[in-house]
Amino acid sequence: MYAQLVDTGAKRLKDLEEMSAEERAFQERIDAEIKIEPKNWMPDGYRKTLIRQISQHAHSEVVGMLPEGNWLTRAPTLKRKLQLMAKIQDEAGHGLYLYSAMETLGADRDEEIDKLHDGKVKYSSIFNYPTLSWADIGTIGWLVDGAAIVNQVPLQRTSYGPYSRAMIRVCKEESFHQRQGYQILLDLMQGGTDEQKAMVQDSINRFWWPVLMMFGPSDADSPNSAQSMAWKIKRHSNDELRQRFIDQTVPQLEFLGCTAPDPDLKWNEARGHYDFGEIDWSEFFDVLKGNGPCNRERIETRKQAIDDGAWVREAAKAYAAKQRARQAA
Repeated sequence: MYAQLVDTGAKRLKDLEEMSAEERAFQERIDAEIKIEPKNWMPDGYRKTLIRQISQHAHSEVVGMLPEGNWLTRAPTLKRKLQLMAKIQDEAGHGLYLYSAMETLGADRDEEIDKLHDGKVKYSSIFNYPTLSWADIGTIGWLVDGAAIVNQVPLQRTSYGPYSRAMIRVCKEESFHQRQGYQILLDLMQGGTDEQKAMVQDSINRFWWPVLMMFGPSDADSPNSAQSMAWKIKRHSNDELRQRFIDQTVPQLEFLGCTAPDPDLKWNEARGHYDFGEIDWSEFFDVLKGNGPCNRERIETRKQAIDDGAWVREAAKAYAAKQRARQAA
């Protein structure tokens, strides 16, 4: 262990020596846990990495409204409908926070949205799966938002200030969404019919593996992870976050009275963690390529929303121009 630390320290010193004065000052600021702000100098790679990550995050929040919106008119009670509507509104707000944070890096929101519609950028693969039952709304709240929380809590300490600060509110609201989703499933399992209980288990069976894929492949297979960790954009590896999610979720799963569709899932006393089976990454990459159950539908719906809202944007611009003219006069 000591030898590894020495080797790592020597490599780190070498890296610093090879940097320009600006790069060295930038890295030293990050190492000192001082936030990078929009007016601070930053390497082009840092800026591009953040734009890519924040835009994908924002797109995911906005596209993530669609599978839940599918059940807005079919929620079983008025209370559930109001709760679901509030959750969808929260997700829209998260997208707005994140697009705004992205714009502080010099990115253009409209251009990034066009890239999404053209298939040039991605969003979370989980939102390309359909919501087939009301239980899916509970599963999305509990599992999908639960995985998002595990991913996003460390982002409250990410090195870029606007992104870090945006995540504080996002994480608080996602925590509420997770509890809301778990309560939906708990009500179905504790007071529901046998058919409703089977519906919950079926939902978990369908979403379990795609949720584990949300954390991304192992960092050894991710070319950008090492640099993102050095810049403290990321704080933990994909595998660390996935393991953390499984460890905290399995006890909740057992309390619910359900099981995971993984025969290899078991507690490992020696490791102090749950062991779990191999993930089928071919499915993950196939969905990323646009071959998931709902990829085409999601993008077409977002394009239609942009087109249908054109008159609102035009009216807002006309009103702003009129106000400016009035003030100038």
